[in-house]
Amino acid sequence: MMCSDKKGILYVVATPIGNLKDITLRALEVLKNVDIIACEDTRITKKLLNHYGLQGKKLIPYYEHIEEEASEKVISLLKGGEDIALVSDAGTPCISDPGYRIVKKAWENGIKVVPIPGAFAGAAALSASGLPSDKFLFVGFLPNKPKKKEKLLNEYIKTGFTFILYESPKRVLKTLQLIGTISPNSEVVVAKEITKIHERFFRGKPFQILKEIEPPDLRGEFVIIVHPEETQEKPVNIENEIRELLKEGKSVKEISLQISKMLNIPKNQIYNLVLKIKND
Repeated sequence: MMCSDKKGILYVVATPIGNLKDITLRALEVLKNVDIIACEDTRITKKLLNHYGLQGKKLIPYYEHIEEEASEKVISLLKGGEDIALVSDAGTPCISDPGYRIVKKAWENGIKVVPIPGAFAGAAALSASGLPSDKFLFVGFLPNKPKKKEKLLNEYIKTGFTFILYESPKRVLKTLQLIGTISPNSEVVVAKEITKIHERFFRGKPFQILKEIEPPDLRGEFVIIVHPEETQEKPVNIENEIRELLKEGKSVKEISLQISKMLNIPKNQIYNLVLKIKND
């Protein structure tokens, strides 16, 4: 695979997100024929290559902490006429994964970039969610800092568009609770381990899903899809409502009952939140 101008081609190749069968014939053809494969983790890529009998390929690692250095090496090889496939550990490179710098530098150096489309966890989850998808935002991972996370979630909810988040098992419950406090009547789908043996979907309002998810479910990778509630011009922030009612001197029990009736959320799910805010 050589370009007529002697420069190589950079192929951006999507790989499976779990099930190794989820790879295109074109992707396999490219992986077979390229000179080099630039990969996030050589061990994971070798597993895929071995599964399809593509042993002996030259691999270059480019994970996040060495991406700048690795991108220079990849561009140099491309300039020398080598064709290179760029892959991530799972899914489409550069989508919430490293690889952006390599692709950017390829364009800057006049190197042809060819996408080889395939699996993308956000799109797979959205397609099976049953939520409106004519317009949607792909957000990826939210920041860890609570205030920044809350600010961004408020902004995404105000758009009215369905939006897609990625979340870790350690933070998925906190993120769902935050979505619930900001916009309790939004429709939410949580997908875990898409295409894998333990694939599962949870569907409902944020607080309903929180009741369904149990400790054994908190493993693997999560996609959270949110369609903001359409019944209000401005979403109700439960925490702000609780603070206002506390200022009025109402008891924890009274506030829990009032919020429960107003937003059609079980009282016992609100009680602990009211207690926590009061104690803070």
